[in-house]
Amino acid sequence: MTETTAPMPPYEEIRRINVTTRRAGVAPGYLFMSPQSILEPAAPHGPQIADDQGRVVWFRPVPEGQYATNVRVQEYRGEPVLTWWQGEATRTGAGTGACYIADTSYRVIATLRMGGGMPADLHELLLTDRGTALLVGYHPKTHDLSPVGGREDGLILDSVIEEIDIATGEVLLHWSGAESIPLGESDLPVQMAGDGPWDHLHVNAIGVDDDDNLIVTARHSQALYKLDRGTGEVLWKLGSGASTLVLGVGARLNWPHDAQPVGDGVHRVFDNGANIGMEGYESRVVWLRADVGNGVATHVRQLTHPEHLSSSVEGSAQGLPNGNTLVGWGRAGRISEFSPDGELLFDATTPDGPGWTTYRVFRQEWHGRPDTPPEAVVDGDLVRAVWNGATGVARWRLLAGPAEDALQEADVVDWDGFDTAVKLPASPRPGVVRVEALGADGRTIGTSPVVPAGR
Repeated sequence: MTETTAPMPPYEEIRRINVTTRRAGVAPGYLFMSPQSILEPAAPHGPQIADDQGRVVWFRPVPEGQYATNVRVQEYRGEPVLTWWQGEATRTGAGTGACYIADTSYRVIATLRMGGGMPADLHELLLTDRGTALLVGYHPKTHDLSPVGGREDGLILDSVIEEIDIATGEVLLHWSGAESIPLGESDLPVQMAGDGPWDHLHVNAIGVDDDDNLIVTARHSQALYKLDRGTGEVLWKLGSGASTLVLGVGARLNWPHDAQPVGDGVHRVFDNGANIGMEGYESRVVWLRADVGNGVATHVRQLTHPEHLSSSVEGSAQGLPNGNTLVGWGRAGRISEFSPDGELLFDATTPDGPGWTTYRVFRQEWHGRPDTPPEAVVDGDLVRAVWNGATGVARWRLLAGPAEDALQEADVVDWDGFDTAVKLPASPRPGVVRVEALGADGRTIGTSPVVPAGR
């Protein structure tokens, strides 16, 4: 993969979420996501930051046929950074690409792949306080599948986890799902792979527990695994027929995603309740406690959507600083935020059109400032004030006049996305214009070059 960006499409063509509910109590921050549809590959795709009205703050277009996932704010070397995966994806949910780290000016400062230059999969990119990144790779390899009814010279899609030193690329941990989890623990029949590689685990998330060991979510074995971070040894299994913990009422998982430890042995999981392409149970976010001392997993609490959504693929859940929970409902096409007592505070649908979804969604605070100034783009009777990625812009001031040394304020409008239209004065038509970005306090935080207004 050589190209990482594509020409910026017209702002109106960028697919956006449709916000239907927005109540008091929503946590502060922007929404980080990557709306996409494998059914419409020619439509603009890429990582996106949006506000609570669905207006786009930042968009990075990717070349046709590529997609982006896991757009979020993380920390690297003590500074906030923006991270995402980008590459090609299959209809079975596997990705071939690379992971990117960008600074607050959106300059890419690191590109990550698996050890040996192997591609990274779309499902996970987690930076740690050790200066490392935890990545997932789906690597096809020859494997004896006869124990589960496949061929002796069959192909398996091995779910590989690696911890990579970001600065050096050194592989500190290499874990192979094919070598660590017996084939018979998969709940995906080998016959469903046809002539392709069998994806026996489909690892889709990694979390770091209180003790610095790893929590891994595997969809096709319907289980969580705790791994020793140093050796890769499986310490316990929660879910599936091979669970080492007895599952209490409400603790069983169905084709889950995005398990994350939240402290005191509790793990928050997006439990799909449904397998791909099938009608399923109601999806939920469930909190489960792994009580290793007593050998049991117990149900703590759960969230469901008032419309009883069932998501056949994808899904995520994020705990927010104010106690709220943000949920991406995957293929069900919704994004929701709930208060600590379960009240629905925010709800949005993913973009209109066939197959549009977002693999994960995050709400986070972010202060971005491009290293280029705003642009004033004259478009007929409008001036488009464009500053892709600039946060904190409250309004735009349009200055117009016959010449650069004779500019006067012509209008001030509210910010309405990174490309905000301002109407040109009708008469007399100015000779030149420029735009100024204003913060909430009215101070100028960015100024465009002066450009001809045209005739």
